[in-house]
Amino acid sequence: MIFLSLISIVDWLLFVLSAFSVVYLAVFAFASLFAMKLLPVSKNDMNKILILIPAYKEDKVIFDSVNSMLRQNYPRQLFDISVISDQMNLVTIEKLRTLEIQLFVVNYPNSSKAKALNNAFTNICREYDIAVILDADNTVNEDFLGEINNAYNYGFKAIQAHRKAKNLNTETAYLDAISEEINNSIFRKGHTNIGLPSALIGSGMAIDFKWLKSNIAKLESAGEDKELEVLLLKDRLHIAYLESVPVFDEKTQQSSGFYNQRRRWIAAQIDILSKAIADLPMAIINRNFGYADKLIQWMLLPRLVLIGFIFFMSSLWTVFNVFYSVKWWILLLLLITVLAVAIPRYLLTKRFLIALKKIPLLFVLMTANFFRLKGVNKQFIHTKKG
Repeated sequence: MIFLSLISIVDWLLFVLSAFSVVYLAVFAFASLFAMKLLPVSKNDMNKILILIPAYKEDKVIFDSVNSMLRQNYPRQLFDISVISDQMNLVTIEKLRTLEIQLFVVNYPNSSKAKALNNAFTNICREYDIAVILDADNTVNEDFLGEINNAYNYGFKAIQAHRKAKNLNTETAYLDAISEEINNSIFRKGHTNIGLPSALIGSGMAIDFKWLKSNIAKLESAGEDKELEVLLLKDRLHIAYLESVPVFDEKTQQSSGFYNQRRRWIAAQIDILSKAIADLPMAIINRNFGYADKLIQWMLLPRLVLIGFIFFMSSLWTVFNVFYSVKWWILLLLLITVLAVAIPRYLLTKRFLIALKKIPLLFVLMTANFFRLKGVNKQFIHTKKG
């Protein structure tokens, strides 16, 4: 009898923790259904913009990224492009030297985006108003800088553009694109619709130049976007989300790339959470709700693991006690509904149904990540997209 009571208590504890995650996702998923407030157009001030493109072994994609910036409908004298080339071949470097850009060549034994960005700020002498950070595989539309400039003039000192997939050529790439759009709906649009800051992604970001210059040396891990979020939110700088401003990003095409990418993300999230979690009580007391929400957000299980765990508990109790399984099946149905709400309609196609068969493998890989995190946040794991 005591044993059964203990099992019941553990079951309810796991259910409450899982339900908290699902309800959290549900609140922001449904908030994302409302249209975002459009910013009034303000082109009175044309700010000086620095575009930073860290490029680690990105010989195949770097020119598409640079050329998309060179085609901007923005006064050419008001923006500079800085490429930080890390371990790219000499042919690529020589071609880059012929373009109208600043090129910094580095060769770090243990590379990271944080190191590349710090190198750029050490060597750049000019002053700017806005710093834009892109990945080497990112491309943008011709009005990108104009939209960033407009949002900055409106008063936003930290801005996240709408990163979306530029390739859907494999099942893994398709699921990766869906995952990113769910993040966009829940952690960006949903959050900003109710007044909370958007999450950063790592690229397609625009930040006040002076603020970034004074804080860039504080970035030291492989999770530089999360470190930036902590610094921004501690300073109570709201992070805006520009849903209508796309940044096209190449999605990982193979399961191995998906595994390595998520392994790095999970390690970075656990590392930064372990350092910042002590701030939670004071963030709540000081009414810094954006920072408090971010810390709570980082406590949630990855969605794929959450789905797998709830399905496992539902199935387990169906076998041993159907009555106990009912609440778990209801929670699973709610989670599936929430995720369906957060997926843009353009991705809900027959290809989505075909790609779903890949989920069990990705769930196993995601779960395995939790057992291989030691030291990951101190090393650079390059995600091969092709």
